[in-house]
Amino acid sequence: MDLIPAPRRVTRNGDGSYVFDSGTGIAAGEGTADTARWLRATLGAVTGLALPPAGEDGGVRLSIDPDLAAEAYRLRVTDAGVTIEGGAAAGVFWGAQTLRQLLGPDAYRRAPLPGRTWQLPLVEIEDAPRFGWRGMMLDVARHFMPKDGVLRYLDLLAAHKLNVFHFHLTDDQGWRIEIKRYPKLTEAGSWRTRTKFGHRASELWEDRPHGGFYTQDDIREIVAYAHARHIAVVPEIDVPGHSQAAIHAYPELGNRDVIDTSALPVWDTWGVNPNVLAPTDHTLRFYEGVFEELLELFPSTFVHVGGDECPKDQWKQSPLAQARIKELGLNDEDELQSWFIRHFDTWLSERGRRLVGWDEILEGGLAPGATVSSWRGYGGGITAAKAGHDVVMCPEQQVYLDHRQAAGEDEPVPIGFVRTLEDVYRFEPVPPQLTEDEARHVLGTQANVWTEVLENQQRVDYQTFPRLSAFSEVAWSELPAPAARDYADFERRMTVHYRRLDALGVTYRPPGGPLPWQKRPGVLGRPIEGAPPNV
Repeated sequence: MDLIPAPRRVTRNGDGSYVFDSGTGIAAGEGTADTARWLRATLGAVTGLALPPAGEDGGVRLSIDPDLAAEAYRLRVTDAGVTIEGGAAAGVFWGAQTLRQLLGPDAYRRAPLPGRTWQLPLVEIEDAPRFGWRGMMLDVARHFMPKDGVLRYLDLLAAHKLNVFHFHLTDDQGWRIEIKRYPKLTEAGSWRTRTKFGHRASELWEDRPHGGFYTQDDIREIVAYAHARHIAVVPEIDVPGHSQAAIHAYPELGNRDVIDTSALPVWDTWGVNPNVLAPTDHTLRFYEGVFEELLELFPSTFVHVGGDECPKDQWKQSPLAQARIKELGLNDEDELQSWFIRHFDTWLSERGRRLVGWDEILEGGLAPGATVSSWRGYGGGITAAKAGHDVVMCPEQQVYLDHRQAAGEDEPVPIGFVRTLEDVYRFEPVPPQLTEDEARHVLGTQANVWTEVLENQQRVDYQTFPRLSAFSEVAWSELPAPAARDYADFERRMTVHYRRLDALGVTYRPPGGPLPWQKRPGVLGRPIEGAPPNV
C-alpha cells in the first residue's frame, strides 16, 4: 500500500474494499473532534462529500483507547466502514493521516477531480512511533517565509507524522517575531538592505531589501494551526551569538566598549558573526522581557535559546566582560557563556519550561536542566546523554537538508556534505556508544533546514523533499540497523509518494536530478578550500 512512514504491522483481509460515497459519515468519539474536523475539511474538499456526523453503524468512526500509547493507533477497514482508535487524540490523528494515504495520491488535492472513486482496501494497521520528538527546524531568519508558507509546512509535517516544528525566529540577518515592549526589534531588525546570493564567498548580491516578521496574532494562528495537527512549535531566540539584528535595533545590547555598535546593520551575508551580546544585567533583563512575551505565545514545554557559534573575541577584549568573569569567579569566556545559558535555564525552569540549545552549550559546563540539540555530529549528544541530559539528534553530517543532495555540477548552490535520499534513509539517531539507559535520553531526532541559500519556498521544497520523507520513516518507524534497511522497498514506495507530493504542489528534487528551472548556474555554492563545510 506504499505507506510512508512504514507502519509497524499491516494485515490484509481479502481483496474487497470500502467505498466512500454520499452515505459516508464521521462519528467522532470523545476527544477526537479536531481529527473529525480535519477529515471533513481535507477529504470533504477533495471528494466533494459532506461527511456528516455518522449514526450508529458504518462510515468512519473515531475513538480513544487508553490501552494504547498516546501516539499509537489502530486502523481497521471492513466492507462496512472504517474505525480508527488512538491512545490519545494524537494517535487518532496519525491514524487519519494513514487513512488519507490509503485513499490514493489524489486525496492530497484541494478539489475533486472527475471520475474518481474513493475506496479503501480491507486492512488492519497497528502502528506507533519510535521517537517522541520527530521534528523539522525551519530557519525563517535568513530568508523570511510568509505565514501561509509556514502553515503549508505544518501540513507537510503532519502528512509525514512529524510532531515538532522548531521555529528559528532570530539571527544576525533578521528578527522575525513581534515583541511589543521592544518594537524596534521588528521596525529596524526585521529588514536588511541587501542579501548575499549564494555561498558567502560568492561575489553576487541581491540588491534589494529583504525581510518581514510575524505579528503576535500571526504566531497565535500558527501555534493553533499546529496544535490542531498535534505538532508542538518550539521557538528559538538565539543568544548570545547570532544576535546582530537585535544589536542593530538596540545597540546597548552589544559590546560597546569594544566596537561602535550603533554602526552595525542587520547583517547581509552569511557565516559566523563576531558581534555578540554583552554579558550585562541589562542584556539579561532585555531578553527576560522577550521570553516573557514568548511564553505567552508558545505553550510548548521546550524553548530553544540557540547558544551556538558565539565567538569570544569581543569578550576577551571587553573590560566589562572581563570584569564580569572576575566578579562571577569564572575561569574563562566559555564559562561566561555557560553562565549566560544557565541564567535562562533557571529562569525558564521557574516558569515550568525547559531550555534546549545547540551543543555548544556544553562548553564551560552544561546548565542543569538543559536539553542538547546535537548538530556538530553525534559527539555533543553522546556527552550530554552520558551526563544524564536529554538530547535531540540532528547531526549536520546526516540531516542538514540545506546540504547538497548529489555531487553533480547541476545541484543548485551546492553546500556542505553530499547526502542523498538513501543516506538520509540510513541515518540512525541513537549512536551505539550509548548504553540502554543512556539511550533513553535521546528524545528523538530532527532535520534542519537552514535558508542562507534557500531564497524562496521553491528552493526550500527542493532541498527538503524528498529527503524529509525518508527522514520521517527514520523518526517514526522501527527500522533495522542502517546497513540492513530495505532501501529498494522505500524507493518503490516513493514512486507513489512522489505523486502525493505532486498533488500537494511540492517542488521536490526529482530522482533524476534538478529540472532546468531548479538549477542555479553561476551561483557559487561549494565552500572554498579550508572553509567549514556549511555556509
